[in-house]
Amino acid sequence: MSNLEKSEGYREFLRQKKRKKCIILFSQVFLLVGFIGMWEALARYEIVNTFLVSSPSQIYKLFITYISDGSLFKHIGISVWETVLGFSFGTFFGIIIAIILWWSDTVAKVFDPTLVVLNALPKTALAPILIVWAGAGIQGIVVTAITISIVTTILSAYNYFVHVDEEKIKMLKSFGASKLQILTKLILPSNVPNIINIIKINIGLSWVGVIVGEFLVSRHGIGYLIVYGGQVFRLDLVMMGVAVLAVCAFLMYVIVDVIEKYITQKE
Repeated sequence: MSNLEKSEGYREFLRQKKRKKCIILFSQVFLLVGFIGMWEALARYEIVNTFLVSSPSQIYKLFITYISDGSLFKHIGISVWETVLGFSFGTFFGIIIAIILWWSDTVAKVFDPTLVVLNALPKTALAPILIVWAGAGIQGIVVTAITISIVTTILSAYNYFVHVDEEKIKMLKSFGASKLQILTKLILPSNVPNIINIIKINIGLSWVGVIVGEFLVSRHGIGYLIVYGGQVFRLDLVMMGVAVLAVCAFLMYVIVDVIEKYITQKE
């Protein structure tokens, strides 16, 4: 096969790949627009009860109202800041603890039952206790977010660390590498994609912790908007809060995904 044929075949492969991406994107947009359009039509023709499910047009009007007076930006800013703190501290300390467990088999075996129990506990149910311990302000909400994400981080990161290719570890040891060198030259670099995946998971977990905390004690934030809307039977406010929450979580995920692609291309 000539180089020209190979080049043409590769270009055709790229065209098919691009075409597939366009089809997927179009399908996603079509489903979203179709869902919103059907929801609006059902609401306008009173097939569904707008008191219970509201409608896209009502949600949009309320969204514009909250944007106009600037209050929505304050609620979003507070919730995003709490979430960033939650998954940052949860990921950082979770990885530190996972390194300690990897470093010492004895410590790992001692704390293994504790981690299993903590992972099985419903952390959201413990939120009121955590908020009483940490305080009813932003610190209590952040602690709730950290608690939900940190155990998952520890278990996932530790599992990734101990399953690094044993042959590579033996090779480094044969050259006289210390445990610290094995950690910094092999374990952590080879698990950068896994750590980024942990961060992606922690974004969702931290949002859960933040929203639960805001349900309980906050006077600001997206969680407060949702629970307040439910208390006064304003389902348009509830739906708007859920929609804003979904967009914020998605954008944070996209940012991490862009960082991951940048790091991957750099390597």
